[in-house]
Amino acid sequence: MTSASNTASTSAPRKKRSPLALTVIIVGVLVVAFFAFSGFYTDFLWYDQLGFTEVLATQWIGTSVMFLIGFIGMAVPVWLSIQLAYRLRPVYAKLSSQLDRYQELIEPLRRLATYGIPVVLGLFAGLSVAGRWKEVLLWFNSTPTGTTDPQFGLDASFYMFELPFFRGVVAFASAVILLSLILTAVVSYLYGSIHLSGRELRISKHARVQIAVLAGVYLLLQAVSIWLDQYATLTTVSSRFTGVNYADANATIPGKMILAGIAALVAILFFVTAFVGRWRLPVVGTALLLVSALVLGLAYPALVQRFQVQPNEKALETPYLQKNIDLTRAAYGLSDVQEIPYAATTDAEPGALRQDAETTANIRIIDPAVVTKSFQQLEQFKQYYSFPKVLDVDRYEIDGRSQDAVVAVRELNQAGLDANWVNSSLVYTHGYGLVAAYGNKRSSDGQPVFMQSGIPSTGELGNFEPRVYFGEQSPRYSIVGAPKGTDPIELDYPASREGDQQAYYTFTGDGGPKLDNIFKKLVYALKFQSEQIFLSSDVTNDSQILYDRDPAARVKKAAPYLDLDSDPYPSVVDGRIVWIVDGYTTSADFPYSKTVSLSNSIQDSEGGQSFALDDINYMRNSVKATVDAYDGSVKLYAWDTDDAILKTWQKIYPNTIRPISEMSGDLLSHVRYPSDMFKVQRKILGDYHVTNAGQFFSETDKWITPSDPQSKKDDPRLQPPYYLTMQMPGQDKPSFSLYSSFIPPGKGEDSRNVLTGYLAADANAGNEKGKKSADYGKLRLLTLTSGDAIPGPGQVQNTFNANQEVSKEINLLKQGQTEVINGNLLTVPVGGGLLYVQPVYVQSSGTTKFPLLQRVLVAFGDKIAFKSTLDEALDELFGGDSGASAGDGGIVPTEPGGTENPGTETPDPGTETPSTNAPVDPAKAEALRTALNDAAQAMKDKQKALESGDWAAYGTADKALSDAVDRANAALK
Repeated sequence: MTSASNTASTSAPRKKRSPLALTVIIVGVLVVAFFAFSGFYTDFLWYDQLGFTEVLATQWIGTSVMFLIGFIGMAVPVWLSIQLAYRLRPVYAKLSSQLDRYQELIEPLRRLATYGIPVVLGLFAGLSVAGRWKEVLLWFNSTPTGTTDPQFGLDASFYMFELPFFRGVVAFASAVILLSLILTAVVSYLYGSIHLSGRELRISKHARVQIAVLAGVYLLLQAVSIWLDQYATLTTVSSRFTGVNYADANATIPGKMILAGIAALVAILFFVTAFVGRWRLPVVGTALLLVSALVLGLAYPALVQRFQVQPNEKALETPYLQKNIDLTRAAYGLSDVQEIPYAATTDAEPGALRQDAETTANIRIIDPAVVTKSFQQLEQFKQYYSFPKVLDVDRYEIDGRSQDAVVAVRELNQAGLDANWVNSSLVYTHGYGLVAAYGNKRSSDGQPVFMQSGIPSTGELGNFEPRVYFGEQSPRYSIVGAPKGTDPIELDYPASREGDQQAYYTFTGDGGPKLDNIFKKLVYALKFQSEQIFLSSDVTNDSQILYDRDPAARVKKAAPYLDLDSDPYPSVVDGRIVWIVDGYTTSADFPYSKTVSLSNSIQDSEGGQSFALDDINYMRNSVKATVDAYDGSVKLYAWDTDDAILKTWQKIYPNTIRPISEMSGDLLSHVRYPSDMFKVQRKILGDYHVTNAGQFFSETDKWITPSDPQSKKDDPRLQPPYYLTMQMPGQDKPSFSLYSSFIPPGKGEDSRNVLTGYLAADANAGNEKGKKSADYGKLRLLTLTSGDAIPGPGQVQNTFNANQEVSKEINLLKQGQTEVINGNLLTVPVGGGLLYVQPVYVQSSGTTKFPLLQRVLVAFGDKIAFKSTLDEALDELFGGDSGASAGDGGIVPTEPGGTENPGTETPDPGTETPSTNAPVDPAKAEALRTALNDAAQAMKDKQKALESGDWAAYGTADKALSDAVDRANAALK
């Protein structure tokens, strides 16, 4: 009966897998594979259209190769160790009952474990190593820096490119050998090669050889690791400075060399044991190694530091500190800072600014962090346009003279639109125009004076392509382009006057991958999770899809080795709007150089950003990049041709970076010294302006950047640097430069907010094609030597706020529904001293509000003045005659029909003007005269309403002005 049942059970057919389940599994795998493929394919299309497939291919190949190396490098040795330990096990080993039970449990899974454990460990190792392809390529293409370290005499490139690679290889190999050793011991124990009987440990010959060899290799790797560790002391941060100190040079480094030798000797003892079978010597050697590590690695350096260095610290550490000072300044580009003693006067004598007339005429009174709302109210026009929170500062040549300008592009802001797919993807695709205001001018009612404005764009900057398809606020994606002859559907710009038609446009550039087949439409529909991309009849074979449109993001994808400046800025260059982006090469491995947090160093009252490699001790502005606002094309220019990191990456990506010789003169005229680089340098110079090691050791002359006087008391932020065109001591003529000041460190009431230094970076790159100005990047540091204390920004702001006359006028400005906003407090070295300038804005506290510049505060020494214009304020400050004219000396009237007035429009440049020889209609002439008189009266009413804070009357007067302008325009027709 039993036999029959067994026969029946064995003859019963196996349960087959359901065809439906198998189909579902196959379909699921295919779907996942297709999604993965579509991601790779869209990446390829994006890079291919941009012309940077070399970057993507290198990344893919590098990642794949390193994954395979990591997988094979881990899986094969581990598998081989398990196999050898199992195959060389004793056949007739006598096992304990407990091991018998373990074998019974493990044996069914042995084959799976033999292959599964190496595969799993290999996968983890491959994924871990895959991301280190950059490190390998940097080592393989290493370029010397020309700077040698003073301890070992090695080029700095060894520490930046080679040492990280060597340490990574040793760490990976150590992990492989250690895991192999552990698994060998486990398998040998389970299968009787290692037998523990009471206090006696028996190891079979084969197990002894395998374990001893693996242990010897592991200790050899540790010997190499310890040897490499001595070089890492050059980037170690001690209590006082970065780099080798006295204890390192005389205890730590010799100790590591001895330890490496001991580790190598113990490794040899393990190799000997593999053949002679005696464990006593390697065990004793291992114990000696551990004791030596404690004595030589910890105790001896600590004793040297405590009993030899601390009693004579200054004398012993000074030579090493001097190396730190010299190499820190070299690492941050500060070796050639020109230090200029400046005996600043505090006496505001009449005519003091006569020698600084050009600088005075260029002092910027328009604050780019305040006037955003003015740009929005005067130049936004529609709810689907916007400007950034903080505007940018650039310069343009107007009538043969360089003019500082506050600039921004009118970007598309889809937050103000109905959220339907056609509008967001096909119709509203781009912003329009660049708006630029004179930095040193204001209108009669306090508005910025625009050098370029309006829709269509008109002004002093000439003709240029105004459409902005690629910007900092561009939509996630847009689909543009259409077959020839079809009606355009993209909104180009809104009607500028009542009765006009909105303008439509079809993109004609090459800005994104083409959707010229069904497969591409499908993969992009999946990427953006929008079936309309696949189904819409408006998406044709001539369509392009624009995405990844932020200028910084595009540059980062094209050059992943760069850290980018947090402030890309737009400029009109060669008839196009382009974004100029500064790229940095950084490292944390430059010998002897001070390490700082890049993110913290650039944080100020205007914000900042976070970086993947945050701790750095080397920085160069190595690349200038441009992104065309119309077609998104990216161009990378090698700016710092001496930078070893850039040279190395140029070997890796030989066809992606252009030489400076390809930069046009127009582009060079808008290149500026980058603010993030400057912020890091000013942080370093706070300590390292002192170049004498003895004085540095005493810490008696440290500087810090002052807090922004406008930041909150409970959240102080550093004062941002500022761009101005002015002449520094040591310069022959004014130059567009970047500036910041220094004060002594202190906290709370102990802080002395007096100026100790003033830093300027020449930001003018010249305007000659392919040639950088010789003075570009020159750093000038004024060190104040006067016996008189020069008030710092905090003191000056406190004086402004506490002055009774100023407070009285500010209270008058605050009457009604108004609020007062202090602009940026600029420090300007003129008149033999330091002049402070602060614009003061007034704005309504109602729903519709934007700041209007109404007053300017100035200070020199202990004197201050508070007037309607900078010109008047300077004259009052310097005894009735400053000796120079400021840029706002002749206030620009708010012209009827100009874009300075909200609600009025710029006349169409295509409209014909009447000939002066044409007969004049008396009725029209009278109407024109009346309209102009009414406009003049309305302007006076606006100014009066503004001064009294009566915003209702201001609105009424503005409407009257708009009506008068319309009547004047009608009379001219």
